[in-house]
Amino acid sequence: MECKEHGNEPGESVSGGEEQRGASPTPESGEQSGSEQPQEGATMRRTDAYWPVPGEEKNMDVDYKDPSSESIPMKTLYAEDGSPLPCLGPYMSDGRRRVDYVLAYHIPKPASARRHSTKFGEGNFIRRLRRSLSMRSSRAPLQPKEDPELAAQEHPHDYHEDDKRFKRDEFEQNLRDTGLELEKEELSNIPDTGFLKIHAPWHVLCREAEFMKLKMPTKKFYEVKQGSNVVEKIRLFIHKVTAPLHPKVDSNRPQSIKWLCHPFSREKQHLFDLSDRDKFFDSKTRSSIVYEVLKRTRCTRAKYSMGITSLLANGIYTAAYPLHDGDIEGVTAEPNDRKLLYEEWASYSVFYKYQPVGLIRKYFGEKVGLYFAWLGVYTQMLIPAALVGVIVFLYGCASVDDNKPSMEICDPRHNITMCPLCDQACSYWKLTDACGTARASHLFDNPATVFFSIFMALWAVLFMEHWKRRQMRLNYIWDLTGFGEEEEEHKDHNRAEYEFRVMQKSLKKEHSTPKDEKVKLTCTDRMPAYVTTVVMMLFMISVTVAIVFGVILYRISIKAALHMSTYPAARSNIRATVKTTAAIINLIIIIIMDEIYAAVARWLTVMEVPKTDKSFEERLIFKTFILKFVNAFTPIVYLAFFRGRLVGRPGAYLYVVGSYRMEECAHAGCLMELCIQLCITMLGKQLIQNNLFEIGIPKLKKLLRKRKSELDGGNEEERNKMLRRHEKDMILGPFIGLSPEYMEMIIQFGMVTLFVASFPLAPLFALLNNIIEIRLDAKKFVTELRRPIAAKAKDIGIWYNLLRGLSKVAVIVNAFVISFTSDFIPRLVYQYSYSEDGSMTGFVNHTLSYFNVSDFQQGTAPLQPNNLGYRVEICRYKDYREPHWSNNKYELSKEFWAILAARLAFVIVFQNVVMLMSDFVDWLIPDIPKDISLQIHKEKILMVELFMKEEQGRRLALRENHQNHQDNGCTSPSCCPESPPQPRSRLASHSHC
Repeated sequence: MECKEHGNEPGESVSGGEEQRGASPTPESGEQSGSEQPQEGATMRRTDAYWPVPGEEKNMDVDYKDPSSESIPMKTLYAEDGSPLPCLGPYMSDGRRRVDYVLAYHIPKPASARRHSTKFGEGNFIRRLRRSLSMRSSRAPLQPKEDPELAAQEHPHDYHEDDKRFKRDEFEQNLRDTGLELEKEELSNIPDTGFLKIHAPWHVLCREAEFMKLKMPTKKFYEVKQGSNVVEKIRLFIHKVTAPLHPKVDSNRPQSIKWLCHPFSREKQHLFDLSDRDKFFDSKTRSSIVYEVLKRTRCTRAKYSMGITSLLANGIYTAAYPLHDGDIEGVTAEPNDRKLLYEEWASYSVFYKYQPVGLIRKYFGEKVGLYFAWLGVYTQMLIPAALVGVIVFLYGCASVDDNKPSMEICDPRHNITMCPLCDQACSYWKLTDACGTARASHLFDNPATVFFSIFMALWAVLFMEHWKRRQMRLNYIWDLTGFGEEEEEHKDHNRAEYEFRVMQKSLKKEHSTPKDEKVKLTCTDRMPAYVTTVVMMLFMISVTVAIVFGVILYRISIKAALHMSTYPAARSNIRATVKTTAAIINLIIIIIMDEIYAAVARWLTVMEVPKTDKSFEERLIFKTFILKFVNAFTPIVYLAFFRGRLVGRPGAYLYVVGSYRMEECAHAGCLMELCIQLCITMLGKQLIQNNLFEIGIPKLKKLLRKRKSELDGGNEEERNKMLRRHEKDMILGPFIGLSPEYMEMIIQFGMVTLFVASFPLAPLFALLNNIIEIRLDAKKFVTELRRPIAAKAKDIGIWYNLLRGLSKVAVIVNAFVISFTSDFIPRLVYQYSYSEDGSMTGFVNHTLSYFNVSDFQQGTAPLQPNNLGYRVEICRYKDYREPHWSNNKYELSKEFWAILAARLAFVIVFQNVVMLMSDFVDWLIPDIPKDISLQIHKEKILMVELFMKEEQGRRLALRENHQNHQDNGCTSPSCCPESPPQPRSRLASHSHC
């Protein structure tokens, strides 16, 4: 019994006269309705509607299509009682042919029903929103109407829908001409949505696999011998020790066996194991093959040639996606890769296990597999960084009581009176009031911080080297070692927007341009967009700087307001209140501006009209990274390098916007405030922007769907059980690419490396976040998004260059943080140049200058000067300046210049030493592991031997057949057995017995 649809049911396949054009059914599909299969001898039509496979003209005399090139029979589904199940799996209506790809389109309501429906009728808004989300990554301007006649004016909606239907009919006919088999379904369980299910028969799979140069496993395999050096032994030992942490997905496959892979060729089918054809091309490969055909097939009904991206952008189709393998939950869920990924990867209960990277690549493709492999390596490398960071922090906690500068600040016997922190409202204060801040600053500003900065610089280099080696190992395992630009050439199809602009340009120059000259967009055509991009990028960066300046004014004004407050609670801890609230405001602004900057970057990139998707993605990534990086790090850069240095001195302070006096650092420096800003920004972005959004928004959508289902009087769970596979995938979210995931991790990498000298706990927080992030992304990919097209990639692309650039910049930034933001250099200079006994005793007094209160400018002296109970004549402030009794009073002292010289010298020495060590580590560790290079060389030798052996076997067989026929007295070519297919360049008349 086969799984067939019953008449008059919601999922019944429809067929009409227009679906029977251009192809006759094969004997296998003669009794099926709504599907078309080409005849056995069907070949690709060489028309403008389809881009022919390069080299097809070479095969004019020999037919390479296998005799069994009909549809691959698939299994029939049965229930426990023996009755056939409804076709809920990824199969056509016959239950045999697999659905390799699905196109969805809108079915308009009849005119009578449309008149009675409102614009915001029930369900319309949700469907329009979902449709707009599915098209937002490839939106193009709607094409102009072709016929502005009176009929179109009277019935514009009907004309527009008819125009879409005609284009769909032409496109689908062109798909049939390529050999694909189609099946329409318009009475689906999703209202107003029709589906076109596409199946690729065996001969189409073989033809396209040869054109795409897909590497497929041959019959030959070999044993992978492990290396005998110390490194390999250590790696094997670690692998055995961590065996319980590995997911249970490869238990049935021997790890020491590897199949030789070779680009598929119809001439060399004897090299491949074709005993089980329905498993030779897996679902990922089948869908990528169909997608390649869809991209090359053209619709010429419009004024310009339209591919699948243009058809999607213009709303002719609303969605295009491959199907998931099956369900992940429920009694009817059969074992499949998706369910295995859900159990062994997308569950929080397996957070401690390694990721099944091989299975991820098998199901989602190499590009997605490389992202999760990189994320796993990054998370794994954060473990030692987090441990060292915790040790540095604990060292600061343990040594705080032995830190003499903080002890001197907290000692009340010194009785040091400090100058006011603001004009008039603020009064004099005791240095002992900064005791808590000084002790807290020591937790992050201690000698171990310098060691940790050097460690993190080397850690970044080791991480990059480790990833390069891991990437090469994955390239070897996934047979990507020969994947180069020649394999990617056929994938760089023009984008819909580019074709539209070229069409517009060609129409303008129709009479002035020769017909043979190819029209394309030049730099002159894009110059307005480039100028707009530069101006908008500079404007957005200026907006970020202006926002940071606004937060500075907030801190200045709120500090003065709290000092003037009459409430004791408000005056008790002014500095901590101002720091925390300003950091939270910065966080909220960063999250809001991130979304705005992402939209601006996409708008600017669309305006530039890149030619290919790869170019579009790279330009978008660059713009988004610049804007988001500036947005996230501008407040931090201000705190690290500018705050407290543009202040002036008592009696000659620097003012901005009238009477706003620039803010000072605490006596222990700005490192504590920098730490607070980093902590709140990092934790806030991870908890709110990343995790909460990724968890909360899907939950909210699910709750809205459930609520809507209850209002409609139905049960969502029961309704989902009746949905077929393509209908279930239709209601999932569209896959919009990996750029948001990468961007999130790149910004985090910057937080971990750039200012790690001020926040040694950053790697720990990043590690905890990534453990959750991996499972969040896994669950999103497996359960909440449509299956992405399997894209090949041998590396992570432009993201590696961004990581390498950040690791280089991190060395310089940390050198400046240690030398200018912290007190590390002033302590060293005092200890070895000014201290009498070589200790830190007297360091605090050495950093404070004297000021005579009679030198205050008019209107800036405290309103309550006697708040300490005595008259203040001299106050102290943190700076290296001459005292008021000096001939050059309040000028910068020689100690200032000595410390500045030491700081600059430290930056130069630190930067060069760490860079030299990094380059040495880079040189010491080879990019390709030795065992992998040996295995790659061994594969090449085995492949040559395989070809020679197969060629010798074929020649021997031909010789024996020839000898047997001569012995039997057969000399005419008519009694010769059928020769195997000859090479394409050999003419048919040259074949002989």
